[in-house]
Amino acid sequence: MKKIAQGIVRLRKLILTVAVLLLIPSAIGAIATRINYDILTYLPQDLDSMIGEVALEDDFHLASTGMITVEGLPTNELIAMKKEIEAVPGVTQTFWLSDVIDPSIPTAMLPADVQQFMFGKNDSTMLIVRFDAPSASDETMEAVAQIEKLLRKDCFFGGMSVILQDTKALVNQEMPLYILIAVGASLLVLFLSLESTITPLLFMLGLLFPIAYNFGTNIFLGQISYITEALATVLQLGVTMDFSIFLLHRYQEEKELRSTNEEAMVSAICKTMTSISASSLTTIAGFLALCAMRLTLGRDIGLVMAKGVALGVICTVVILPSLILTFDKWVEKYKHRTVIPRLTKLSYFVSKHSVPIVVVFILILIPFAIAQNKTSVYYTLFDSLPQDLTGIVGTNKLGEDFGMTTSHFILVHDDLTATQVSDLCDELKDVDGITQVVSLDSITGPGFDTELLPDSVMEILQSGGYKLILANSSYKTGTDAINSQLDKMIGLIKNVDPEGVITGEGAMTKDLIEVADVDFKNVNVWSIMAVLVIIAISFKSISIPVLLVASIEAAIAINMGIPYFTGTQLPFIASIVIGTIQLGATVDYSILMTTRYHEERAFGRTPKEAAQQSLEHCSQSILTSGLTFFAATVGVAAISKMELLRSICLLISRGALISMLVILVMLPAALMLCDWLIRHTTLKWMIPESANAKKSEKE
Repeated sequence: MKKIAQGIVRLRKLILTVAVLLLIPSAIGAIATRINYDILTYLPQDLDSMIGEVALEDDFHLASTGMITVEGLPTNELIAMKKEIEAVPGVTQTFWLSDVIDPSIPTAMLPADVQQFMFGKNDSTMLIVRFDAPSASDETMEAVAQIEKLLRKDCFFGGMSVILQDTKALVNQEMPLYILIAVGASLLVLFLSLESTITPLLFMLGLLFPIAYNFGTNIFLGQISYITEALATVLQLGVTMDFSIFLLHRYQEEKELRSTNEEAMVSAICKTMTSISASSLTTIAGFLALCAMRLTLGRDIGLVMAKGVALGVICTVVILPSLILTFDKWVEKYKHRTVIPRLTKLSYFVSKHSVPIVVVFILILIPFAIAQNKTSVYYTLFDSLPQDLTGIVGTNKLGEDFGMTTSHFILVHDDLTATQVSDLCDELKDVDGITQVVSLDSITGPGFDTELLPDSVMEILQSGGYKLILANSSYKTGTDAINSQLDKMIGLIKNVDPEGVITGEGAMTKDLIEVADVDFKNVNVWSIMAVLVIIAISFKSISIPVLLVASIEAAIAINMGIPYFTGTQLPFIASIVIGTIQLGATVDYSILMTTRYHEERAFGRTPKEAAQQSLEHCSQSILTSGLTFFAATVGVAAISKMELLRSICLLISRGALISMLVILVMLPAALMLCDWLIRHTTLKWMIPESANAKKSEKE
C-alpha cells in the first residue's frame, strides 16, 4: 500500500488531469441513462398481475392508457378535441362512444352498462386514450404533455400515464434543489467543524468526482428509478464524507510527525485505507443486501449506492490527496475557530457511569423496539404525491363522476361462451365495492354478431386469445377493503377460467404488499449477516460484530418506532430500505470508535481509560460526519413536495442523529462492560498497535 500511496503523491498532477477528463464521459453517461418513474414495473414478472399487465400491453395496448373526464362540452367540440388528441405522436387511439354508434342516438336507448361506463355525474363523459408505448416510456410521457395542451376547459386528464408524467416533471423540477440544499447544508456543518475555510470546498470538489462517475456508470445498468436518482447524490455525499474527514484528520496528525507534506500524505493514505477498508466494506455490503429484494427496485438502489461507496473510497485515497496537496498553502492560510468541540466532559461522564448508561438505554429501547413493528405503512404511491397535480386531480375526478376509484382489468380466455362471461360479470357485480362491470358481451348483448363492430373496438375488448372484462371499484388501492375484494374476485375468475388473471393498479399493489412483506424480512437478515461477517473478519472477533451491529440495530429500532408514537404513516419502501441504509451508513461510526478503543487497550490503558480516550478523540470525527449526513438529508426532507422522498430523507436524517448519539454515549460504555468478553473472543486483542504497524510496513 505504501508504494501505491507514494505513486499517488508523486503523480498528483496527472491524477487530477485524468480525473477531470473522466468527467466528460461521466456526463455523457449520466445524460444517456434512462430514468424509470413507474415503481410497479419493478414487481417480479411471474406474478399474475404482471402476466396480465404484459397481455394488456402486447395484445390490447391497454397497459398504457389515460382517461379524460369531460364535463359539459358540446358533442361537436368533443369530437374535434378527440381528433386532435388522436393526431398526437404516440397515441394509438382515443376511444369514445362515437367509435361504436352514432353519438346523436339518445343516451336512454343505450345499454345500461354503456350508459354507466361512458356517462357520469356533472354532465360528464369519458374519453379513453391508448398509447403506443408503456406508461413510463419517454414517448408516452411526451404524448401526455402534448395532450394536456389540447384539453378544453372542464376536462380532467387522469390515469397512471398522466401521474407518471407529473412525477417526472416534479422530480426534474426539484432535483437541482435537492443537490443545492444538500451541498449547502453539508458545507455549513463542515465550515463549523473544520479549522480551514478552504477544506470544506476541497471536500465538496473531491466528492464531485465519485458522484459524477457513479451517475455516469449507471448507463451500464440501462436505467435507474427516480427514487434512486433523487437519493443517490444525497446519500453518497453523506455516506462517503466520512472517508474524506478521516483522511484529513490523519493527514493533520502525520504533518506533525513527518518532515514533508508528501511524507505525511503517504502515511495518511496508508492509515486511512486501513481504517476505512472495513467500514466501507460494511457499507457496501449493507447496500448490496437490497439486491435480495424480489422487488427489483431494491437491486436498483443497492447497486447504485454500493457502486457509489466504492467509487467514493477510491476517489478519497487517490483524488482527494492530490487536491489537498495542491491547495495545501491555501488550506493553511485561511483558518478560523471551530464550533464542534471534542466531547471531553462527556467522555469522562460516560467512562464513569457506564452501567447506568447501558441500563437506561435498554429501558428506553424496549418500548421503541415493540413500537417499530406496529408502525403504520401505506402502499398507495400516489398518496405520496402533491394532490394538486394534473394526474391526481384527473384520477380523483374519475372516482367522483364515474365511481372509478380503482379499475380492475380481468383477462379470460376467448373460448369462454358469451353466457359464461355474462354469468361471471353478474357474479362480479355482486362483490362488495364493485360499481360496474363491462365486457364485450355486456355491451353488445346476447346473439350480437361481433364482426359488425369496428376493429378498433374489438382490439380493446377481445384480442390475443383473451376477452377483457373491466370492473370498476369504489375502494381505494392498497387498502384492506380492496385486497379482500380482489381475493373474492380472483376466486370467481378461477372458477370459470383457471388461467384467468386480474391486473391493474389494485392487483399490482396487492402483490406489491405481499412481496414487500417478504422483502422486509430478507433485506434485514442479509444486511445484518453481511455486516456481521465483515466486522468479524476485520476484528478477528466473535463478540465485537454482535456488539456493533446490535448498537446500530437498536438505533434503527428507535428511529422506526418514533412514527408509531407520532401517529405517522410511512411509505412501504421507506420501511424496507431505511434499516439497510442506516446500518450501512452509520456502522462506520461504531467501527471508528471500536478501532480507537482497541488501540488504547493495546497501549496498555484500562477499559475505563480506553473508553474515555476513544470517545474524546473520535467525537469530533463522528459529530462532523453525523451532522453532515443529517444536514444533507434533513434539508431535502424539508423542501421535497414528494412525501415518499421526504419520508425516506427524514428517517435517514433522524437515523443519523440517533446512531451518532448511540455510538457516542452507549457504545463506549458497552465496550467497557464487555471488555472481558471481547478479550476472550477476539484474536490478538491486546497485542500493541506498534507491532501491527511494523508488520504492515514490511508487507
